Amino acid sequence: MSEKKKLLIYAHYYVPDVASTAQILKDLAEGMKDAFDITVICVVPSYEGTIAPEYKTKKYYEEEINGIKVLRIRVPEFNKADKLSRVKNIIGYFVGAALATFKVSKQDYVFSISQPPILGGLLGVWGKLIKRAKFIYNIQDFNPEQTMAVSYSDNGLVLKAMMIADKFSCKCSDLIITVGRDLVETVNKRFNGKKVPKTVMINNWIDEKEIYPLDKSDERVVEFKNKYNLTDKFVVMYSGNIGLYYDLENIIKVIEKFPEGTKTSDGREVSFAFVGTGTIIEEIENYVTEHNMKNIVFVPYQDKDDLNYSLNASDVQWVVNAKGIKGVSCPSKYYGVAAAGIPVLAVLEKNSEIRCIIEETNGGLISDPCDYDDIEKNIRWFIKNADSNELKEMGTRSHDYLTKNLTKDMSVEKYKETILGL
Repeated sequence: MSEKKKLLIYAHYYVPDVASTAQILKDLAEGMKDAFDITVICVVPSYEGTIAPEYKTKKYYEEEINGIKVLRIRVPEFNKADKLSRVKNIIGYFVGAALATFKVSKQDYVFSISQPPILGGLLGVWGKLIKRAKFIYNIQDFNPEQTMAVSYSDNGLVLKAMMIADKFSCKCSDLIITVGRDLVETVNKRFNGKKVPKTVMINNWIDEKEIYPLDKSDERVVEFKNKYNLTDKFVVMYSGNIGLYYDLENIIKVIEKFPEGTKTSDGREVSFAFVGTGTIIEEIENYVTEHNMKNIVFVPYQDKDDLNYSLNASDVQWVVNAKGIKGVSCPSKYYGVAAAGIPVLAVLEKNSEIRCIIEETNGGLISDPCDYDDIEKNIRWFIKNADSNELKEMGTRSHDYLTKNLTKDMSVEKYKETILGL
């Protein structure tokens, strides 16, 4: 048997951190370990900003998780609402990961994702140079395009420098793998269709063996609903990062039009649940408090083992992006919603990857970003039709399409074949 090829993955976060990319990279690494000898360079567990005492004594920590070698870097703690502390944390990862590259053996491939923005790509270039390896750049989000879309920065000089840096990373790559048809178009636009780096699309995923439809009477689903005062409610849920790229600060104003006591056609009270945390969670919570919105429930991030029960506790799930995110980012939370067989209340731009899938499967209702009247109309449709078979059929169509076309094993196998084919 020939010796396995060596693959180095730069991952800002890796399990047990709950970032979506941490789970994706864990599935990817473990799914490819039969073909590659894999090392992951990442931060110590710190997605929420705090670091456990056992990770505060050394600069580096070497671990092995399910056959994957993990080299962790100690970074400064941070507050998600404090830009400066976040910058210090990210730079700590970048510098630490660059130095940690010297601690691993010769590599055949270097794989880096587009997080942290810009620096993730530059780490891949660094790894390619130091290890004389082929570089695969996995673009989950495009920056500075994402930064510009939500007006996070209006410093033209900084944005121009970011674009130059990330285009440089793209040019240095041997392959770009991105996660949507619209994101492939963005690569072409960046280079005006000339000398475009080799690019392929592979969908993200959820493990459909871990997330799947459950009856609302399931013991663990009932337990979740009881715990968060959702029993006998019609639950419209948002599950995931409560951050800058979803326009939730305006969607909450639409939700305000459905006050406590709003009932469905079958008599259930409507409740809106936000599961997760993020940079604007305090803003959302403050708005809810100030406007006395009694039918809003905030739920902390759920452990991976509990995610199936929280998703299945909902009757409808939000899948949303802010205006300008088309071709820039892809809301991977959709895959979990589809795997659980839950109908979708979507706010997505035309021709974006996930909107195309929802339209192809007729898996929910879709509004354009910023069309708040249409968003309100779609919420009212779900409330009016809460007892109809159409909701169940929407979820069933999404689930069936995912299990036939978008499974974890399918996507991981595509990654494996594509990388080995370089």
